[in-house]
Amino acid sequence: MVAEVTQARDGAIAAACGMDGIRLDQATIDEASERAVEAFAPDAHAHMIETLCGDPRTVERVRHRVHAMTADLNVFQLRPGIDDLLRKLRGSDLGLGLVTSQPNADVAELFDYCGPRPLAMVAEALGMVPADCIMVGDRLDNDIAPARALGMATIRFRTGRHRRQAPRSPAETPDAEVTDVRELEVAIETLVRSVSA
Repeated sequence: MVAEVTQARDGAIAAACGMDGIRLDQATIDEASERAVEAFAPDAHAHMIETLCGDPRTVERVRHRVHAMTADLNVFQLRPGIDDLLRKLRGSDLGLGLVTSQPNADVAELFDYCGPRPLAMVAEALGMVPADCIMVGDRLDNDIAPARALGMATIRFRTGRHRRQAPRSPAETPDAEVTDVRELEVAIETLVRSVSA
């Protein structure tokens, strides 16, 4: 489902560029995406637009168009089976936190904390110290490295645009990597045993 959101945003970039006379094929969009990932760009879409447009005035026009086209896009879409895993975890004695500015109402009630706070504050809100936490994320730079810096165990869910991102240092190397919900469940179970040992 993450791929559907990525494709919608990439399509909006192509359409917005087309309004400025910049014709893009899929290979060009894919190349711009890869360059954004390789650059560890904080905002992949902004980086793609800059790469594809070049001229600052064109970049600004295209950014505004893309924002207008995607403002109502639901960026928080669930991977099949994740809601079942969350319900199972909720039934255990684990505290669950979700760090996002756009929570999905379908799963928000499954979390003890849901909001856009730094990881250390989320651990505190859950009544835990970071060393007793497991963080699951898809980006090495935005998710894995900050969690590891706090002493959290980490699981990288290789999905979406950043699935091919490679660690630049040990600080970005997760404790486990998964590609589907079943692997995620196994990784969580393994890390819970090691964290509580």
